[in-house]
Amino acid sequence: MSGLMVRRIDVSGSGGVRLAAWEFADPPKAGGPFGGGGPSGVLLLHGLMGRASHWAETARWLSTRHRAVALDQRGHGRSEKPAEGPYTREAYVADAEAAVEELGLGPVTLVGHAMGALTAWQLAARRPDLVRALVVCDMRASALGAATQREWGEWFRSWPVPFATLADVRKWFGEDDPTLERPNPARGDFYAEVAAERVDGWRPLFSRRQMLLARETYVHDAHWEELALVECPALVVRGLDGELGRAEAQEMVRVLPRGVYAEVPDAGHLVHYDQPDGWRRVVEPFLASVLPV
Repeated sequence: MSGLMVRRIDVSGSGGVRLAAWEFADPPKAGGPFGGGGPSGVLLLHGLMGRASHWAETARWLSTRHRAVALDQRGHGRSEKPAEGPYTREAYVADAEAAVEELGLGPVTLVGHAMGALTAWQLAARRPDLVRALVVCDMRASALGAATQREWGEWFRSWPVPFATLADVRKWFGEDDPTLERPNPARGDFYAEVAAERVDGWRPLFSRRQMLLARETYVHDAHWEELALVECPALVVRGLDGELGRAEAQEMVRVLPRGVYAEVPDAGHLVHYDQPDGWRRVVEPFLASVLPV
């Protein structure tokens, strides 16, 4: 991230949980403020098992025109990971709301990936006064189902933790993970960013038990009603090989009062991380059309 500075700002989330927010900006001019890129705030919300740093490439170009802040959500990154949570939808949405208000980002543009996208549209539905625009990246509005929760539990148990080296983390998630249809080096890098070295080797920064708890609170329900309550302009982005199918994505656009559709070729579920140039090509024009600079 040469030429781009980042500073941490602690935020008090729902129930007093300490959250780490990261503001990305060009280096300030002598005597100038940090993050003077523009008047409109953008809050970036990662998905389940993600972290704020996964948005670094997006933040690089956003910060030239907007105030770009990425949030480590509870249980993730450098934010607090309370043993018993709560890891509910209500808690995640309230955390994002607190971040927008405490950091003075409103009216904000919310950019979310997967679980973070659900948090974003639920906040937009709850607080239309607080949200100016919305970008939903590869998240379904339909119920994912109980079977997927069991599959995730089995997948978590299959991880060969601890990993001996960081290279082993990259290799397993990018090549050896039995859920992979073909090698994906970007996926290996993605998971390497959420690994930390411990005495016995490399382990995930998050608790897999807590991740299952968080996922349990949204997989059984559909979220179409909240999507229909989003009043602001909203872009739905899917990777051509992602988890959100084209038919459902287009139905989400139809349900959104001001929805727009885009897809990124050669991208999987990790659209913004997998194909950052393709992601920028669809997101930047949308933001330019709806945001002040």
